Amino acid sequence: MKGLKLEHIRKLFGAFLLISLLVMGFCTPVRELIAIPKDVVLFEGQHSKLSGKRVFEVISSNPSIFTVDSKETMAVAAHESGEADMVLQLAGFPVKTVNVKVLKDFKVLPGGQSIGVKLNAKGVLVVGHHLIQTETGKVSPGEIAGIKVGDMITKINGKEIERMSDVAPFIQNSGTTGEALDLVVLRDSKYIQTKLKPVKDKGDSSYRIGLYIRDSAAGIGTMTFVHPESMKYGALGHVISDSDTKKPIEVEDGQIMRSTVTSIQKGSNGDPGEKLARFSPDREVIGNITINSPFGIFGKLDTQIRNGIMDQALPIALSSQVKEGKAQILTVVEGDKVEAFDIEVVSSVPQKAPATKGMIVKIVDKRLLEKTGGIVQGMSGSPIIQDGKLIGAVTHVFVNDPTSGYGVHIEWMLHQAGINIYEQQEHGKKAS
Repeated sequence: MKGLKLEHIRKLFGAFLLISLLVMGFCTPVRELIAIPKDVVLFEGQHSKLSGKRVFEVISSNPSIFTVDSKETMAVAAHESGEADMVLQLAGFPVKTVNVKVLKDFKVLPGGQSIGVKLNAKGVLVVGHHLIQTETGKVSPGEIAGIKVGDMITKINGKEIERMSDVAPFIQNSGTTGEALDLVVLRDSKYIQTKLKPVKDKGDSSYRIGLYIRDSAAGIGTMTFVHPESMKYGALGHVISDSDTKKPIEVEDGQIMRSTVTSIQKGSNGDPGEKLARFSPDREVIGNITINSPFGIFGKLDTQIRNGIMDQALPIALSSQVKEGKAQILTVVEGDKVEAFDIEVVSSVPQKAPATKGMIVKIVDKRLLEKTGGIVQGMSGSPIIQDGKLIGAVTHVFVNDPTSGYGVHIEWMLHQAGINIYEQQEHGKKAS
């Protein structure tokens, strides 16, 4: 009997706690406290609304870095670069500490220009095998040597291989001497050694290795940003992969050129469409390519370029500052004229570490939809502008809905370009 009473009391107490927690959850101070983040990052001169109602007393450890400037709501005003804590108090008791980091004012030039891209691989890329008819039958020495499609041949007999023309002399010399070739291949970021013995083709008496190889790739894309002080740029917003192997190209070097859009292959469900373009007639190289990564291609420009529509440097927005709603993209759909088109940011994920596909965007501009059907190949890298800030770039289209696609946050493209916005601070130490 006593045990039943204790059990009944425990159940009543548990129900009381549950009801109390639910009531607290609907209490304004509790809701506001949960909604306020532990860390806030702003640029100099920016404001950030942290709370709909001012229910806490706020103490700033360093008012020269930031202040809370509203009586009705809780909004932080960033003044100068540095780091300080904001202590929230309720009835005189501290309930939460928020770290506020203010970054030095930072701006980049938005892109939108159509660019031609030429990549030179680190060696020669194996894009296929083929059989050679010999006196004794058909064989592929490359396949026998264990070389796979997507491998990069970087050395032969200890010598660096940079282009396809470097390979032929080694093959013919090996055929003459009868000695196998010592190959070093790059596969999935690992170097592998193997031996390959060329064979004589019965048809023309030449020695062959049974591999299809390529040493460069070309295409078009869109410039995303240029950092005017360093001339570093970012474009495309995604990695360039080989059209045959579908694997990312390991870049030795590369160049970018101006390009002109000649026509548009309109996108539809199941077919994303494509910008058709050609390199500018003079083929003037305007910059190099040093990085081909999941966040795009990066390098330095040799000359300053302007888009003719937004030629002033714009501030950027961090992933945590991007909002759902109206925005614009800058891109070229005819000739070399950069234009602004309306889009909607459908969703955005505040990311604390570099990651692709941070946003989902939808084209809502009727003129662009009429012209392209939505996002098409070659539009990757088109900068996304929201509230006068550069927030990211278009990257991938949804195959079954060409009006929508993914975007990457600009802070990760800047990071990949070697521009660390978090190291722009003048005051490195946290205020105490």
